[in-house]
Amino acid sequence: MTAAIDFYFDFSSPYGYFASTRIDELAQKYGRFVAWHPILLGVVFKTTGSSPLPQIPLKGEYCWRDFERTARFHGIEYKRPAHFPLPTTHAARAMLWLQNHHGADTATAFARSVYHALFVDDINIAEPAEIAKLAEPLGVDVLAMDAGATSYQIKDQLKAEIEVAMAKGVFGSPFVIIDGEPFWGFDRFNQIEDHLKRGRQTELRAVTSVDGNKEKKPA
Repeated sequence: MTAAIDFYFDFSSPYGYFASTRIDELAQKYGRFVAWHPILLGVVFKTTGSSPLPQIPLKGEYCWRDFERTARFHGIEYKRPAHFPLPTTHAARAMLWLQNHHGADTATAFARSVYHALFVDDINIAEPAEIAKLAEPLGVDVLAMDAGATSYQIKDQLKAEIEVAMAKGVFGSPFVIIDGEPFWGFDRFNQIEDHLKRGRQTELRAVTSVDGNKEKKPA
């Protein structure tokens, strides 16, 4: 079975949002699938010593311009959110609960809705009530999800998954790992596609070689 592309993101990351609109399509183009992993940059920043981009002097105002420019260049819907930065802990925990109880497809659809809510509809996704509204159209028991997202099990699971991500070298959002090769940032997606293309070409050559050898075997 083809290995998954691991996609790590924080729901408050604008570049993570941009990546979320492209990652699945890119993976499918090369016969791959994506494993979506919510993380919390606040936890990561305690190790890296970094801060949310808009809060960094000088760099902050540039980033707001770059978010808009990047969205425009790639034809991605985007509106500067009024609430930013904001905590995404509940959204991340809710997504993990959905993965556990409804599967990856539902959890991924939820993730896309959360991203769209923040960066297009300007909804405060830090509010559990807003998260419940986003999950409801997916046929989810939102009361069960809310209770699950605040359970010790899910809290511990998110903490453990962030620790695993950091052990793999994840330090930002978006962060993509393909067959052990790390890529940080939406501006690395051309390199990601090149990596996938090279991998596909290698696979095709291997298949062709095996088929050719089979034909040469004596009857």
